[in-house]
Amino acid sequence: MSNRELSQTALRVPPAYFDLFRTHTQDGSRIRYKVYFGGRGSGKSWSIARALVAQALSDKHLILCTRQFQNSIADSVHRVIQRQIFDLGLDPWFEITQNTIRCILTGSEFIFKGLARSINEIRSLEGVTRCWIEEAHSVTSDSWMILDPTIRGPGSEIWISFNPDSEDDAIYRMFKVDRGPNDKPIPPSAIVRKTSWRDNPAFPPELEELRLYMLANDPENYDWVFEGETRKITEAAVFYRKFVVETFDEPPYKTQLYHGLDFGYANDPTCLLRCWIRPCQDGKGEDLMIDREAYGTRVEIDEMVEFFDRHLDHDYRKWPIKADAARPETISYLCRQGLNVAAAEKWQGSVEDGISHLRGFRKIYIHETRCPNIARDFRLYSWKVDDKKDPPEVLPIPLDKNNHGPDAARYALDGLIQMRGGLGVWLRLVRPNR
Repeated sequence: MSNRELSQTALRVPPAYFDLFRTHTQDGSRIRYKVYFGGRGSGKSWSIARALVAQALSDKHLILCTRQFQNSIADSVHRVIQRQIFDLGLDPWFEITQNTIRCILTGSEFIFKGLARSINEIRSLEGVTRCWIEEAHSVTSDSWMILDPTIRGPGSEIWISFNPDSEDDAIYRMFKVDRGPNDKPIPPSAIVRKTSWRDNPAFPPELEELRLYMLANDPENYDWVFEGETRKITEAAVFYRKFVVETFDEPPYKTQLYHGLDFGYANDPTCLLRCWIRPCQDGKGEDLMIDREAYGTRVEIDEMVEFFDRHLDHDYRKWPIKADAARPETISYLCRQGLNVAAAEKWQGSVEDGISHLRGFRKIYIHETRCPNIARDFRLYSWKVDDKKDPPEVLPIPLDKNNHGPDAARYALDGLIQMRGGLGVWLRLVRPNR
């Protein structure tokens, strides 16, 4: 393909994505990361696919297309790239199989792998010159730390596209435009662009109809879906701005460990977690560190011990486990199986007192890769909202959903949580072990 034909192919990408064809910044530095994030319908995926097809035609490239979760080739961007090849009329120059795409002119090849299941295969890959991470909001920091140094050939680039979800997502924190005082700087070899429906000349009328409807009737979710903002956590969230999701080290030797167990039934999950308390470096306050979970639905009583053993890779059997007092028969059964389980104390208002205690920590840190379900619970656990008032009023009543992780954390700290008021303090003095 001639340079002129390649330029014409490039020009068929919207102007917002022309930086995909740049190799150096204005100061002459080599660009390694090309990051595009924003709302739905902004044209990110097909623009990146077109740009990669154009590059595959111009030089020989090994192009890795990946995402955090890919159970089959149908979950990959294989179909997106194939469609762009046909839309551009370039199919005579490509050999397309069920699992790969190869340019017969240059020898360029597209391969498709998921990070969660194929991370060891990806670690051993050599010669990758372009890597496209689609739906990068789901990529964990551990996956990124393995992938980033794997793509290390001369002139190699990592292209990233995603629709933001949570401010705690690893890739979003790394490349977000608005940096906070505690955020690390964006790598100097990165270009980061936020795009929206405005940048897509081919924005479909079906999405335009939905966009206008959401703008008028659901403005908060509108910003998330179409404007590329993160999903809002409002004042109705019980742990708003109180928790952080990230990876962190094991507790120091001889650290006191706490275990809490919330029993599930029907579709409600069973949740056993491990946590520990870390003094803040400035000596003012403490952080709660939650670093292990066994979290599953429809876990039968006679399956629990095996389920816990499989998911908690530590000697949890040696430690006391405080559990929901509403299930004494289950506690008795687990004790007969060799676990050290006892009922956590309950009293009128114990849920609210437990929430206050958890919010009293400087921060609650939840391990990103080991505790994804607990992180979701802490994000979604909310107070009841009175929608009949204008504006809606947040009531001091915790909703009975998305509460399994927080409940297990409350049970784990049984004995540290006090009742409100002077009577509660005196009861603790006369029953110090409760």
